[in-house]
Amino acid sequence: MKKIVLLFLFCVSISFSQEYFPTNTGVKTIQNTTVAFTNATIYVTPTSKINKGTLLIKDGKVVNVGKNVTIPKEAKIVDVKGKYIYPSFIDVYSSFGIAPVKRSPGGDRGPQYDANRKGYYWNDHIRPETDPLTSFSFDAKKAKELIDAGFGVVNSHLEDGIMQGNGILVALNSDATNAYRVLEQKTTNHLSFSKSNASGQSYPTSRMGAMALIRQAYMDADWYGKGNSKNSDLSLEAINKNKDLPQIFNAGDAINALRADKVGDEFGIQYTILGGGDEFERIQDIKKTNATFIIPIDFRKAYDVSDKFLAEVISLHDMRKWNQEPSNPAMLAKNNVNFALTTHKLKSVKDFSKNLQKAIQYGLDKTKALEALTTTPASILNNTKIGNLSTGSYANFLITSGDIFDDKTTVHENWVQGSKNIINDMTIPSLEGTYMVSVNGNSYELTISGEGDKQKGEVKLGDKKLKSTFSFKDGWIQLAINDNGKFIRLVGTVVNDLNGVKGTGTDHYGNDITWNASKQVKKSDDKKSKKKSDDKTPEVVAVTYPNIGFGNTTKPVQQTILIKNTTVWTSENKQVLTGTDVLIKDGKISKIGKNLSARSAKVIDGTGKYLTAGIIDEHSHIATSAVNESGHNSTAEVTIEDVVDPDDINIYRNIAGGVTSIQILHGSANPIGGRSAIIKLKWGENAENMIYDNSPKFIKFALGENVKQSNWGDRQTIRFPQTRMGVEQVFIDYFQRAKEYDAKKKSGQPYRKDIELETLVEIINKERFITCHSYIQSEINMLMKVAEQFDFNVNTFTHILEGYKLADKMKKHGVGGSTFADWWAYKYEVNDAIPYNAAIMHNQGVTVAINSDDAEMSRRLNQEAAKTIKYGGLTEQEAWETVTINPAKLLHLDNRTGSIKEGKDADVVLWSDNPLSIYSKAEKTIIDGAIYFDIEKDIEKRKAIKAEKAKLVEMMLQEKIGGAPTQAPSKKQKKLFHCDTE
Repeated sequence: MKKIVLLFLFCVSISFSQEYFPTNTGVKTIQNTTVAFTNATIYVTPTSKINKGTLLIKDGKVVNVGKNVTIPKEAKIVDVKGKYIYPSFIDVYSSFGIAPVKRSPGGDRGPQYDANRKGYYWNDHIRPETDPLTSFSFDAKKAKELIDAGFGVVNSHLEDGIMQGNGILVALNSDATNAYRVLEQKTTNHLSFSKSNASGQSYPTSRMGAMALIRQAYMDADWYGKGNSKNSDLSLEAINKNKDLPQIFNAGDAINALRADKVGDEFGIQYTILGGGDEFERIQDIKKTNATFIIPIDFRKAYDVSDKFLAEVISLHDMRKWNQEPSNPAMLAKNNVNFALTTHKLKSVKDFSKNLQKAIQYGLDKTKALEALTTTPASILNNTKIGNLSTGSYANFLITSGDIFDDKTTVHENWVQGSKNIINDMTIPSLEGTYMVSVNGNSYELTISGEGDKQKGEVKLGDKKLKSTFSFKDGWIQLAINDNGKFIRLVGTVVNDLNGVKGTGTDHYGNDITWNASKQVKKSDDKKSKKKSDDKTPEVVAVTYPNIGFGNTTKPVQQTILIKNTTVWTSENKQVLTGTDVLIKDGKISKIGKNLSARSAKVIDGTGKYLTAGIIDEHSHIATSAVNESGHNSTAEVTIEDVVDPDDINIYRNIAGGVTSIQILHGSANPIGGRSAIIKLKWGENAENMIYDNSPKFIKFALGENVKQSNWGDRQTIRFPQTRMGVEQVFIDYFQRAKEYDAKKKSGQPYRKDIELETLVEIINKERFITCHSYIQSEINMLMKVAEQFDFNVNTFTHILEGYKLADKMKKHGVGGSTFADWWAYKYEVNDAIPYNAAIMHNQGVTVAINSDDAEMSRRLNQEAAKTIKYGGLTEQEAWETVTINPAKLLHLDNRTGSIKEGKDADVVLWSDNPLSIYSKAEKTIIDGAIYFDIEKDIEKRKAIKAEKAKLVEMMLQEKIGGAPTQAPSKKQKKLFHCDTE
């Protein structure tokens, strides 16, 4: 042991001042910084290993590495035989040394609509000029935590705002000055979807608003860079200066990663994306981004499910994520998605190593793990001097007792820029094991665990654990035992090659005693070790599409389907066909007739059943992550297509109710709202594949109480307009501006491209259609007049509960009505609503649809349509058209869907009974020729969900029994959107 101690007790001092700077204190001896580490297993890179190699460093850099390295005479030689050397880790996404921005305090002044900075961009949340170096302060305590976890370098930035500014590369070297620690002053450029805490500016209030703002800022930066601006803008200048840096986008989860990548693709930018650890849920879509990801490994704790009643509140999705999250890195690697790992989101950096071990246990290849901590983050940063131990690289490396990812391996030292940081002193031998201590005729069992000076001891007498204290320092063991109030104090040294201990001490009476201890070899330990090595990868439940209850194990595919001998409600000229066959092929309605046949077709017996076109909901707010962008009185630049949520369980509930297509409308927070998304409810697909190809262009306008903020609560509301007169002037002002903008475009003059005005020009040019939230007769009449003033028509008035008062004018204008069946008197502006509204408009020749505007009602639109028979006397076929062909006409999709006609999309529903009956069930819902809902499979899914939850509960119970920490069960309530949801 003395030999070991003498070998390692040295220190290496490094001077970081320039050699030509004068020194005014002490002697001027040049300190030796050349060190050679010999006989090590060296990982130069994750895939380049040298056995019994030598690493030579000088002045904080690697001078040479290999098997036959010539060692200079002046070098200090450190024999690390049996040890391993790895490059230190890199955290490419950090806020190390940078204080977070405190949230801007609210006041009594109400919402802030304008920026509070001069000379910068018009929106305070665009802050690309932020330079973290100006406020950087080295945090020695945090640096120690990161060093102990194996990190040598971090890429740090101020995590605040939508465009956040640049990053800096910092070495975690506590012996250096900031000038030496900061390896690069501008490494990366950072973005997110979150607003800055430094400003209370209202816009944007939504994810779609943030996406629109990023697009506009990019366009403005391009325009500014071409010298078109009359004013200077430091933010736009910074966007242009930073555009050649690696671009890192904090997405936060898999769906937002796809949204970020979509924006990047529009501008030819390949983002590196900070994920959320759930990429496995959309792995094929993630792969198609071609992005490199930065992955946090903050795995959730198991839920405490010991109370079976409380366990019921936990969603299957949350249970699954507990089980599936540790497999995320392995899933990314398996699918060849390039990724780095980060400590981001961890409450304690100490959890990093433990979670990394878990990821490896769940299938992550060790080489991939090492790449994710070294060469991949270095590649993201375009820096070849970190993440490897090649000649010329920084001397950032770890010395370990063995394979760095083995749970029994000890990390001894972490060298940063050639400066040593001791984690577990390798000059102190490990005494780990169980010893029998003989003292005063008694035998105590001493179990020692840990490494270096952090070794701990636990004492037992038989099966009883005794209170004790233990330390091992400078080769001496000190042990105190409390045996039923009798204190024994022992001091000893290690003998017999670490297998024994002997020493002296005092007993309870103060008498001098001698003692000894011998190391025990337990067969049970051998078995336990063997069992651990034989352990298989933990079981991970299957991912479904989407990865929640009722998800599909495989995505539905188009089939050739022949539905035989059924009653067909065609929604074509009120035609009903009995005893009829319908052939579906290649996603289209191929043939309609009797006695049809088709080779290899899936045959469905429709005897006694009804086949209809799928229901279309003209006004829906399901399947979206946001509904209102309320930051401005006009937000024509935003689009619901950016925030379609394919994981919303209401999609499944809607197809179970026979709905096949919906228009997801923006809310009614402002007179000019956002653009719509028209989607097919393809349960299990991603958002992009749900949106109609070549979709007709729509936008949401709104009238009434919401837009003038009369029902926004007690807070101050100052946004224009505050009156109905003001609402009209908003429309006139914006359309006039759009006309002038269009004229400037057509003139060939340089112009600043404005997404908002581009959208309004489309309306004037009859390329985009308005669906307008409306109630009151006078306001409805006003908007028709404004539209006629600018030579276009309003397409649809939705809600339109006073439509019966001016149905003749609506018919003349050419506008349709999409209304509720029997909602009335739920707020002041609905006082005059009547349930006969739909029938009266229909009888005046207006195209009328029944819509939901509600997640619960949307799956019962067949019953809502039936109410028009009671209130107004519509026929069954006229009633059915209000939820099929009529909304298709209003959405300009009637040439593709909304009726059963040869050549149209195969969006059909097979009902158990008359579709208007409350007893009728949708048995099969078919979209583009694929069966997305099957009532028999629904029963199977319910059974599978019950069995899977029981399985996961058992797995979590075992986790708790094994001593793992747990969290309390919690129920997550799905937020349901309406027009006025913020």
